[in-house]
Formats: sequence, C-alpha cells, structure tokens
Amino acid sequence: MRGRAPRRDPRRASASPATRRAPHQPPSWWAYWLSQSMPGFLFSPASDDDTYVPPHRPPGRRGLTRQGAGPPVNLSSPLPTHAFGPSGCGEKMALAAAAGLEDDGLIGTMKVFCGRANPTTGSVEWLEEDEHYDYHQEIARSSYADMLHDKDRENCEAVPHKATVYAQLVESRRMWSWNKLFPVHIQTDNAEKIIVAPSEMENCPGAPSVYDIQLNQMPRGDFTILSNVLTMFSVDFSRQVNSSPTYHTMQFEPLVSGRAQVVLSWWDIDMDPDGKIKCSMAPYWVHSDPKNIQWRDHWMQCVYFLPNEEPVAQGESLYLIAHRDDYCVWYNLHKTRIEKSKSNFHGERPVCECQAHLLWNRPRFGELNDQNRTEQYMQALKKVLKADSICLCISDGSLLPILAHCVGAEQVFTIENSAVSYRLMKKIFKANHLEDKISIIEKRPELLTSADLGDRKISVLLGEPFFTTSLLPWHSLYFWYARTAVTEHLADSIIVLPQAASLHMVVVEFKDLWRIRSPCGTCEGFDVHIMDDMIKHSLDFREAREAEPHPLWEYSSRCLSEPQQVLTFDFQKPVPQRPLSAKGSVTLQRPGRSHGVVLWMEYHLTAESSISTGLVQRPEAQGECSWNPHCKQAVYFLNSTLEAKTQDSPQIVTYALEFNPKVGDISMDFRLVS
Repeated sequence: MRGRAPRRDPRRASASPATRRAPHQPPSWWAYWLSQSMPGFLFSPASDDDTYVPPHRPPGRRGLTRQGAGPPVNLSSPLPTHAFGPSGCGEKMALAAAAGLEDDGLIGTMKVFCGRANPTTGSVEWLEEDEHYDYHQEIARSSYADMLHDKDRENCEAVPHKATVYAQLVESRRMWSWNKLFPVHIQTDNAEKIIVAPSEMENCPGAPSVYDIQLNQMPRGDFTILSNVLTMFSVDFSRQVNSSPTYHTMQFEPLVSGRAQVVLSWWDIDMDPDGKIKCSMAPYWVHSDPKNIQWRDHWMQCVYFLPNEEPVAQGESLYLIAHRDDYCVWYNLHKTRIEKSKSNFHGERPVCECQAHLLWNRPRFGELNDQNRTEQYMQALKKVLKADSICLCISDGSLLPILAHCVGAEQVFTIENSAVSYRLMKKIFKANHLEDKISIIEKRPELLTSADLGDRKISVLLGEPFFTTSLLPWHSLYFWYARTAVTEHLADSIIVLPQAASLHMVVVEFKDLWRIRSPCGTCEGFDVHIMDDMIKHSLDFREAREAEPHPLWEYSSRCLSEPQQVLTFDFQKPVPQRPLSAKGSVTLQRPGRSHGVVLWMEYHLTAESSISTGLVQRPEAQGECSWNPHCKQAVYFLNSTLEAKTQDSPQIVTYALEFNPKVGDISMDFRLVS
C-alpha cells in the first residue's frame, strides 16, 4: 500500500540527508490520487523511515547548468523535501530548456550537478552527473499529470482504475513502542530509577506520517486483533477528485477487550473498470490464499497510530473514522457517531507538539524503548564511570546523559546539533528533574570551547552513537570525527565509550529482496528488456559497487557464510590520515543463491560488551538470520543473475574494502569465485 520506490532504484541509497523527507508524509496511493486531482502537483511516494528521493530525480538537489565562463546558472527549482510538491514554473522551464538545447545540438554542453551533505564528515560535496541523466522522464511525468488534471476530459480511464482501502484495529506493545517513549527502568547500586517522558510527549497525538512495513513479517504473536477488517473508503483514479477535507466512518464492535493503539491499513486495487484484474495488499492473516501471497515491495501495508491509546470492551459499539485532507490520511476512534449534519467536521490533523516525532523516526522510538539495549549501556557505564568523571555525550537525542548521571558521574555535558533536539532533550531532562544537573550545549562539536565546559577537561566521552543524518551503518562514524574535533578538550587519560567499532559482513540468500535487482525480461507479454538494459547501464556506471540500506528484519534471508569482521575503527585515537583497507575471501558454508553481501557495524562498549546493528545472534543451522529491528543494514547486491541460473552458490566470495578518512566513506568490491 505504501510506496518504497527508493528500494527500486539503488541510486537513492546515497541520497543526501539534506533531501530527507519532511516528517509529515502521505501514503503513496494518497499522493497518487492527489496528483490527479490537484493541478500543479506530481506524485512522489515517500516512507516514514526512509530517506527519500523522488523517482523522477537522481539523489540530491540538482540544477541544469550551462558550461562556460563565470559561475553556473541554476535553471531548475530546488528539490522539495515534501512527499509531493508544486512542480513549479522553474522546474518545467528547466526541462523545456534542456529539451530545446538538445534539439539545437547543445545538450553536450550541459552539466548536471548534485549537491550532497556527507553524512559522516558533515561537509557539502558537489558531484557532476554523467551525460545519461534522463530529464525526458520528468517531462513525461509532468505531461501525464497535466492530462489527468484536464477537467474537460471524457471517457478517460486510468490504470490502476480504483482502490479500496481497508483498516483493522489492533493492540500491539511492539508497534506502540514505535510511537511513544515508554518509562525506562534502570537499576543503580542504590535503587531502581525510572526515566519518564515529558507530559507533552505523553499527550502528543504524534505526526500523521504513516509507517510502511512488510506486515507479512510481523509475527502474529506481536499484536492482538480488536476488530474485523473494515472497508473504509474507495478511490476512483479515473475521475476528478474533490480534494476538500472529508472523513469516512465505519461502525464496529470489538472482537475482544483491550487497548486500541494501532490501525493497520492496506488497499486492494482494480486494474480495470470491470474489476476483473485485482491486486491485493492484504496481509497473511486475512489473505484469501496466505500460502501463495505475491511478494511486493513497492506497495506495502501501513501502520497508523491513534492519537492516544483507548480502552475498548468486547461487544461495545465504536466508530473508526478515516480522515483525509489534501495532504494525508489519519484515523480516530469514537464511541459516538458523528452526526451527518456536521458536514464540516474534518477533525484536527495530528500535529506533533512534543517535537520527539520530528526528531526520532519510528525505529528510533523502538530502539529507545529496547530495555535490553539500555541495560547493556548501563552495565558498560558502571565499568567506566567514577565519582569524579566529567562526561561529554555526542549523539542526537540520546538518553545516555541521563544514564551517566544515574550511575554517578560528577558532571555530564551533552552536545545537540539542532534546535529541535536541544528543545526536546531540555524537556526530557526537566521532566526527570535533571535540568540543573546535565548541561546541554547547542553547538557542532568543532565549535566547542573550553568555556562551554566550564574550563574542565573531559574524562569520559560517550556516544551510542546515533545521528539522524545516518543512512548507511558506517555513517555513524561521524562520532569518530566529532571525537577528533574535540580532542583539545579531552583529558590525557580519556576513556571513550564505545571504545571501538567494527565492520562485519556475511553473504546471504534472500527469499524475495533479490527481485528488486532482477531483470524483468518479458512481463505480461511485454518485452521490457530496454528498461532492463537502462537499469543495468546505470548500475554499471556507479551503483554496482555501492551498498544500499534496507531494514532486513522485514525480508527473509539465509546466511550462506559465517559472519566475518573486516574493518576496525579505534575511537580511543583520532581519525587517521591514511585509509583503512581490508582484502580477503569468505567460503560459503551452505548451499543457496548468493544474492548479496550484508554489512553492519558493531560498537564495542567495553572489552566484554558490544552492540550489533546487524545480526543479533549467530545464524541457525540452516542459516536463518535474525536482524536488529531498530537499524537498517547495508546490502551490496552481487551481479549474480547468470550464476543463479546456471549453478548453485559459488564456493568463495572475495572482498576488498577501503575506508577513506577524507570523505568518510567506504568503497567496496565483492566478487563471486566459482
């Protein structure tokens, strides 16, 4: 139901954090509908947890420039960070200019530049695109949208033709942990303490951003069904749509008593007007044929969060309301029916008032609510902190400063780069009566001064590390660069937690995820090899040697090799001047198709304790993988189409990796050896 177009095009893996989508995003089908009803708007699906770049643009903010004397002139409007936005005259004029220059034979003098903010080093880099940048696709999209906006059109049918939206009310502590900060219980030497969320966070309705996931990977034991499947509303894509705010109500009786927290939603689409060709996104527990569910990653299921959890009793009459406006969809639960006379009732769109939903994405909420993870940090802090420890924490919106204070550090400082994180952490410290015990510094690490620290030297440097700009696992090595930037403020006997990090890899076979890189060939009688060749050319040009982020807990996989550590980063020392490299090979231990290599980071808090962002336990006998559900792992897809067709897994995969400290990135190459 939700669009995850970024997973269709690996170019988006290297998207700049500057292009990260706004936190309030509509589902892709909703944006698709609006693209037909709202002149000047183009469909661009987005995801709550993904950094997003629209499918009609390569990553980053781009401009078409004419090569010549003087600075380049930007002919296009900046890329909007919203899921969909006004196409704007500037962009269309730029496209028209590009087409005109091509007709005049001048397209060879055009240059396309991409500006990216490096998520590891923090610097801004401008990269020149190659001559194959496809602006024709943008013109085609714009023309298609204009055609659908034509109010005088008659007998026009869109494909798909119609969508029917379904919803089901559930109770789930796991899913609710993606929306609220639970009380954090910590055990100190003297007593148990509880970190509580501010009242603003407790009462905050959250953001209307949907969380799209593969619900078919959600264990049935992780949620309790409170209602039958409810048909909420339908959308006719072939007709002009009234974008005025409205709502749809369905009456139901709870199947069991419980706490209403989450609405699971999906759609079925009719591809043709007669409804003979259907495409269903129903999850396995309500699917008509659960053993033969067609795997999809472009349209997915949705998780919507109610503004607050509500107790419900079996058999009582309730009303689930789906609200929609020109921007998004959200759900509310009522015990009384809204009168028809109140035709102007639309309900307030949820607006985050606590700012936590602006800073933390859904997986981050789940990570902070992971009690086992918190306990690992507590045990590590107890080993390194002393009564006279002066601590500095460098992470975005972290609870580590509170843990350090509770363990008994003399003074705790924390750096927050953004105004949002600064205000949020100030509220959390105040709610726990720590506003005068933990000092918040709203600065970048390189701007830190001795006065900010009261002219004291830091004896313990802390980090999870977590940064909102991180896309790939090693982007959190920004902590290493921050540690280097504050070196002059560190004591000679500095203790860094984590003391080191390591990069790990394993060769895997995916049950389905490999399909996003598989050629289509002939589809429903159509030969689409031209598109296959175009994608392959794009991959061969740059992306064939890049990894892309995926939340692998949503995708079944098997380890064909044993996990292996390949690079180590020593946080006790500053970032080195020379690259770090590793070469070697891994032998495949299990039969299967070698679809790709998964990479992740492990952070060594102490010599005995580590936090893994990838595999959370050793693979089982058959190689089944268990991945950290709070983090995305990096996937390097092997070019194994030919091998997969002709033989089982090759025996060896060779690797060559190099960390370049100047750019903060890791170059890599993996090869299959028969």
